[in-house]
Amino acid sequence: MRFIFFIITLSLLFPANMLAHELPDLGDVSQATITPREERQIGLQIMRQIRADPSYLDDPEINSYLNSLGHKLISSSSEARPGQSFEFFALQDSSINAFALPGGFMGFNSGLIIAAQSESELAGVMAHEIAHVTQKHLARMISGQKYSMITSLAALAVAILASRSNPQVGQAVITATQASAIQSQLNFTRKHEKEADRVGLNILVDAGFDPQGMSAFFERLQKASRFYENGAPSYLRTHPLTFERIADIQNRTHEMAYRQVPDSTDFLLVRAKLRALQGKSSDAVSQFKARLEDKRYTNEAIERYGYIHALLRDKKNRLANDELARLYTLIQNDGKSGLILKDHQLGKTIQVEQKSLQAGAMVETLAAAVKLANGETADALNIYRTALRIYPQHKALIHGYANALLQNNQIETALELINRELRIHSNDIQLYQLQARTYSLQDKLMLKHRAQAEVYILQGYYDAAIEQLLIALKHDNGDFYQLSTVEARLHQLQKFMEEEKEE
Repeated sequence: MRFIFFIITLSLLFPANMLAHELPDLGDVSQATITPREERQIGLQIMRQIRADPSYLDDPEINSYLNSLGHKLISSSSEARPGQSFEFFALQDSSINAFALPGGFMGFNSGLIIAAQSESELAGVMAHEIAHVTQKHLARMISGQKYSMITSLAALAVAILASRSNPQVGQAVITATQASAIQSQLNFTRKHEKEADRVGLNILVDAGFDPQGMSAFFERLQKASRFYENGAPSYLRTHPLTFERIADIQNRTHEMAYRQVPDSTDFLLVRAKLRALQGKSSDAVSQFKARLEDKRYTNEAIERYGYIHALLRDKKNRLANDELARLYTLIQNDGKSGLILKDHQLGKTIQVEQKSLQAGAMVETLAAAVKLANGETADALNIYRTALRIYPQHKALIHGYANALLQNNQIETALELINRELRIHSNDIQLYQLQARTYSLQDKLMLKHRAQAEVYILQGYYDAAIEQLLIALKHDNGDFYQLSTVEARLHQLQKFMEEEKEE
């Protein structure tokens, strides 16, 4: 959990509206402070630590949903600058918080996603964060102070290291070195919050969501903060929230036409999956079971989907298999779920409502995992093959199928799948990890280290990538073409590193 403290600390020192999005754009008066490329590099360095931490949710379905929602909002906004990149990800953390990093990286705690009572509420928080980026708030605040900001980040790193052995010591270092700067900027950040509300609300409405979503979430969070024993939730500490702000949003939405926007099936499934991942596995099982027995749910199919995830996590594989059969029956008969499924083993097919991007694929991924956990390998492989014909781009299905093939010694088939997918998804870290594993099983060490180098490049570990390529060149079990590609990649990376040092 050490990185959870890291994230909260980052937000406290450089609030989400201050930390990442507000770095300067081309043409800004503050352009001399930091370039977009430098901004991206800072973000990548921080993301290296995030991805290495256990709290990072390396789940392609959850992150795919967040990125789909985020880019739906961005594509509807006239505020986003051309070429601005965004990446949305989740952290396994029950506290309610969201934050942003340099370079357009945005993190959402699982607690915040679960706390959102509608998709429009989650979209409202996300639109608010996006508005901080598009309005370049941090650029206004640190114009002409590039090196003091880097010094502050370095001081923060010292505090983070101290906190790993003694959280109170780390917090003391933070307080001593940064408190005065935070206090002097607080009023300015409140102005940023108000502007992000205004711009974010426009983004939310333009994307077709309920404009009440933003004010509803903030108002409920404000009311709930009265009952927190240890102060306000993390999101309130990093995003100054006032009754005036809430009133402003409500006044603006009051003039808008009422819009009822149903939640997507994707949103409901992602929330159920996150609930299954929270806390102890046995507690998650008990909570889902109690809700199902008491009929405390709005959609039984969604509830059973989460229940199956919790059962798998708690190693209750046979019971998960029984519940899977019930889920299929519910989905087949429940028009509200938006899914129509028939039995895979009997030639099952899937249809998904048009507004859902991945709901059917999420059910099929879970089904295959249940079959694998119960030793029903043939059924699992059949589910993967059938589902990939319908959802050929669903990463969880691709990764799951490749893993299942490797586990069952179908190495050539797995490699063919991985290499084909890498031609389409050249930035997929997990695919390169699977490729390295496959080449290792084939004892093709040059190609194994070449694949591992790509993993490190995507993670931002360039020195480690160069080391892997040098190791690859020491092995002669590749052909001339493969050797040439390794040498070319090494020279390309070395040149890139030289340019970075010069800059």
